[in-house]
Amino acid sequence: MKQLKPCMMAVVAAVMLGTGVACAATGAVTLKIAHYLPATSNFQQLVLLPWCDKIGKESGGRLKCQIYPSMQLGGTPAQLFEQARDGIADMIWTIPTYQAGRFTKTEVFELPFMVKSAEKGSQAMWDYVQKNSLDEFKGTKLIFTHVHAGSQLHFGGKSVKTLEDLKGLKVRAPTRIGSKTLAMLGAAPVQMPVPAVPEAISKAVVDGASLPWEVMTSLKLQEICKTHTETAPHQAKHSNTVFVFVMNMSKYKSLPPELKKVIDQNSGLETSKWVGMVWDKSMLPARKIAVERHNVINVLTDAEYKRWVKATEPVAAGWSKEVAAKGGNGQALLNDARALLKQYGD
Repeated sequence: MKQLKPCMMAVVAAVMLGTGVACAATGAVTLKIAHYLPATSNFQQLVLLPWCDKIGKESGGRLKCQIYPSMQLGGTPAQLFEQARDGIADMIWTIPTYQAGRFTKTEVFELPFMVKSAEKGSQAMWDYVQKNSLDEFKGTKLIFTHVHAGSQLHFGGKSVKTLEDLKGLKVRAPTRIGSKTLAMLGAAPVQMPVPAVPEAISKAVVDGASLPWEVMTSLKLQEICKTHTETAPHQAKHSNTVFVFVMNMSKYKSLPPELKKVIDQNSGLETSKWVGMVWDKSMLPARKIAVERHNVINVLTDAEYKRWVKATEPVAAGWSKEVAAKGGNGQALLNDARALLKQYGD
């Protein structure tokens, strides 16, 4: 006779004895979730934990999260997508374009001076990926996609107000498009992941970094950087970064229908919009820390902003040619991304 599982044995015994029994968390599923930032980061505290709480409640406690921040499952941030695709992690949050040239169509939102708002840009990105670049995420299920509130420039001590001030400075770049943008602006880009930035600036390996305000808080970069250069609120930022939260497709398909439904209800356009809103809201408190520390904040004048936009125009043209070389229509994709940003009011 086939051996019964402990819970079923308890049920059988209860029936025979005329008593009742409850099997807790029947069919519970623990999701291993990996990302590269510290547990104190805005992503984990303001996005991931609330998301996990929500799916936990909606599943009646059957969906649980086991979070591995700071690359605790091993590897590098550039390897996170493969960790999800290959099942090392069930879910990951990452910057896919840490893998240079791998997510070419998706990286359109990293082109210079594209995005003003994370909330609006994240909605545009979700629609764009569904329409144009889902093939770049084979083996995974997209839960949400988003951009951040835009990168500004942060320096250990250099004061940058013009292109001339930036010329020759070593500046951390997040991705290959970020590197191309900084090069067109006259800087010497040094590509590195976020966790390496504080030490790089404090030891003068680089003069500064291209980063969104919000990520600086968990890294205490407002203490290391004494000057900042930013665009005005009504202007697009010089750089942005695309992020994805994905699930291993086999793991998703293994879930029973009712748990798939919970995941589906917490995925997609509205979830991407919510994440973007979190990023927008977390920018101001992070900037306030720099203000309260009496750091110098230089805001580009409208005339200087136009110079920076003009200087970086070759980046989009070069990206379009790269997409064409892979059989795509780069200009059409760029036009579509811009139309979606306009549609959502960015």
